[in-house]
Amino acid sequence: MKLKSLLLRYYPPGIMLEYEKHGELKTKSIDLLDLGPSTDVSALVEEIQKAEPLLTASRTEQVKLFIQRLQEKLGQHSNHTFYLFKVLKAHILPLTNVALNKSGSCFITGSYDRTCKLWDTASGEELNTLEGHRNVVYAIAFNNPYGDKIATGSFDKTCKLWSVETGKCYHTFRGHTAEIVCLSFNPQSTLVATGSMDTTAKLWDIQNGEEVYTLRGHSAEIISLSFNTSGDRIITGSFDHTVVVWDADTGRKVNILIGHCAEISSALFNWDCSLILTGSMDKTCMLWDATNGKCVATLTGHDDEILDSCFDYTGKLIATASADGTARIFSAATRKCIAKLEGHEGEISKISFNPQGNRLLTGSSDKTARIWDAQTGQCLQVLEGHTDEIFSCAFNYKGNIVITGSKDNTCRIWC
Repeated sequence: MKLKSLLLRYYPPGIMLEYEKHGELKTKSIDLLDLGPSTDVSALVEEIQKAEPLLTASRTEQVKLFIQRLQEKLGQHSNHTFYLFKVLKAHILPLTNVALNKSGSCFITGSYDRTCKLWDTASGEELNTLEGHRNVVYAIAFNNPYGDKIATGSFDKTCKLWSVETGKCYHTFRGHTAEIVCLSFNPQSTLVATGSMDTTAKLWDIQNGEEVYTLRGHSAEIISLSFNTSGDRIITGSFDHTVVVWDADTGRKVNILIGHCAEISSALFNWDCSLILTGSMDKTCMLWDATNGKCVATLTGHDDEILDSCFDYTGKLIATASADGTARIFSAATRKCIAKLEGHEGEISKISFNPQGNRLLTGSSDKTARIWDAQTGQCLQVLEGHTDEIFSCAFNYKGNIVITGSKDNTCRIWC
């Protein structure tokens, strides 16, 4: 094995190693999730080198420099104030979803008009219309971090794979017998997973367009699915109140997470793949050990259904959004609520951290999105202007652009 190059990864903090093995170029990452401004860099480098034979003594100074740069970046907390940049009347019929590519240079919108549109964020101009579905385009995604492909899932029971550059359709994945309502690329961008109202999920090969596996086992609709960071596990959340963990390489069931007593609204892994967070209509979130499938904590306090939940990039914080109009921040380590986010006048359907982990973004049926301080729970900004409920909102990778999608049929770019 021969080390070719080192790359910095800011969010979450880490170093990527590009190396050659048997003539093939491979990558691996060293995650530095606990890195802080006061970390002893020399001791950390020594520890890393003990564990990673690719990092020989000749690389010591370079690794030190990289870690110091990461420390500097962590010290620069984003205190960005957002201003409305553009209002886009995206489609004639209602929007279903909005998604950004990693850098935030472009984004996509899905709609009841059966199309997905690709937009340039900086100019607000439409770059392409992806046409071909015969019903509502509901689930949409870029193959981040690459961002050269788009997947669209439709009520016409098919998923399509498109080129970002040309707008050409590479493949149409057929096989589901009901609407596709969620989808995701694996991190390696070799597979697309689709979840359907037909109670199954399917994995599709991006290269040849073939179905790889059908994941059977749920007794009701699948409404949420996501891969872990390494791409070897996938989780599906269902209206049958359960979440299933699957082996993405074999299509086999690994664990069934049983504990919620109502429909699942969200299910996702933390960055290091050790925990799974599930949100449910039963007003709780549950934390599970990703290895053995055991519940390790139930996060309570909301008075109504949990509509969304998420980890920050490092996995230290958890945020929950509820139909009760509040959001909460929990410590993943202590499982205690550390802040309550109050101010919205309607249900909160979307919540996410910025990549730096010091801000939270919420979208609500009260027609506003809000930016919050993730430590104190204080509302820092209200993004006003939409004339109907906001169902989608997201930060870009740098955390300096926000996009909101509303039932008023517009997208707003804030930067």
